[in-house]
Amino acid sequence: MEDTRVAVLCKFVEWAKNDPKNIFWLAGMAGTGKTSIAVSLCRMLQEDPDVLLAGAFFCSRTANDEARSDTRRIIPTLAALLADQSPRFAAELAAELKSNSGAAAHKPTSEQMGPMLQRPLAALASETRPVVFVVDALDECSNEREMSALLTAIANFKCPARVKFILTSRPETHILGSSISDRAQNEILQLHMIGQEEVTEDIRLYIERTFEQHPLTGPDSETWYSYADVRALAGLSNGLFIFASTAVTYILDTDTVEDRSARLNTALSTMKSSKVATGPLDEVYEFVVARASSETKVEPEELARTRQVLACILTARMPLSITILAELLDQKANVLRSSLRRLRAVVNVPEEYNQPGLRTLHASFGDYLFERAAPNIRISRSLGDEALASGCLRLMTQRLHFNVSQSTSSYEPNPSARPESVAPSLEYACIQWVYHVANLHDSSMLDDTIYRTFRSRILFWLEVMSVLGQVQRAAAMMITAAATVRRLLQAIVTSRSSLYSGSSHRVVTLVPRRKLIHRFVSGGDRTKCTSHLHLGASIYPQRLSDLSKLFPAVHRPRLC
Repeated sequence: MEDTRVAVLCKFVEWAKNDPKNIFWLAGMAGTGKTSIAVSLCRMLQEDPDVLLAGAFFCSRTANDEARSDTRRIIPTLAALLADQSPRFAAELAAELKSNSGAAAHKPTSEQMGPMLQRPLAALASETRPVVFVVDALDECSNEREMSALLTAIANFKCPARVKFILTSRPETHILGSSISDRAQNEILQLHMIGQEEVTEDIRLYIERTFEQHPLTGPDSETWYSYADVRALAGLSNGLFIFASTAVTYILDTDTVEDRSARLNTALSTMKSSKVATGPLDEVYEFVVARASSETKVEPEELARTRQVLACILTARMPLSITILAELLDQKANVLRSSLRRLRAVVNVPEEYNQPGLRTLHASFGDYLFERAAPNIRISRSLGDEALASGCLRLMTQRLHFNVSQSTSSYEPNPSARPESVAPSLEYACIQWVYHVANLHDSSMLDDTIYRTFRSRILFWLEVMSVLGQVQRAAAMMITAAATVRRLLQAIVTSRSSLYSGSSHRVVTLVPRRKLIHRFVSGGDRTKCTSHLHLGASIYPQRLSDLSKLFPAVHRPRLC
């Protein structure tokens, strides 16, 4: 927000223009506002004619997007962003990629820096402006080894151009142990070490401005809070911007003077200042979650449903819409959206039912729920995986059927996009079910469900995987299932599952211990045309006979 963190932002700009060091590490514990500073800084640098903002990458665990937490995506993304701005850099990058057969972006992080940034940047040696890259939330990348390789590459970066790296992260052990923590070589600012009075004043200003930007109309519309209330709320934050943001979002999520005043008074009376670093943040999270079930009384059953929904949002393998999550949990979409409304202080809830984007607003909320929450609120990852695995299997049982893709002719190839007959929820179920099962500590409870689901529908599942362009992935999924589920190990796939691929044919082979299923998908056409899966079962009766021994409800299809 304008006029907040001014001193910190000015320090960054001054460093970028005049300091000979090429690395600035902004460290801070969860909730201290690192990402907000990074966003504001990028905006300032973008508008500054004396600085070239080459590119920025915002890592995130809360976006349900693996690319945002994949360290190997950082350097290629930064290179692409700079190439869009600089023809000279783009030409050098293209030459490097050509000499590497375009494989540099797919190599380990340690092998990306040279061909994708360091050597192409030599083309900007005559650039008088500093060339600045910003990478936010390094700690939210999943692979510590790759992150260490990235930090080493940045620390050892040498280039004739004036290249600067601004990095932000929590002070995690693997980052503290890297070269960027060397104060003699790099600039380091620890947010949690900034004077408490300065940070509290910034938070007070943030709360005050936000309240002013969300006015009410009608009688007494300006009396629901006082400046003393603003100061008190800022004082409870203990220097954590995420505390203030969460509390303010909760308070403003009402439209009447009475409701806002009541929420403000409840928040001030319930949350207490804590000397523990995460204490205030934990208290505001507990406050919001507990009251998501009831404004006045925490109902155990409703709280259990709230915990399940949050667990699903945190463990989903891609950004979900309200509609997809509702169908996976067998709930009405409007009911689910209504229950999510009370969680908007901590969860991003899309405006449209079919719009993906359900996620927590800050990674610290997931950490709190998994590790530090009170016993009646704390959740385990298996809670979400169990609910999503069961939902996936139920949807496949209900919706998989012959010609689910509605192919009209065996001469037609698969469509380039997902057909309307395969709903997004079914797509998620068919692709992600096995990974949720694999994450469970004990998947035996789902053995019978898995067996019943695939006993008569394995060809229909493969049909969906084919139309989604995921047939090759199906074999890998069976390998994962074989290593995870006992009943599936015995009944559907066992010790060996292999995929053969070539220029003229692709074979998905599932080889059970007793050879009850083998090579039921073969040939390139069957990976590109769904009807060929069923034609293959009809043309090769022995394969279908073997399949029928295990799945007696699978019958030879009649195709015209």
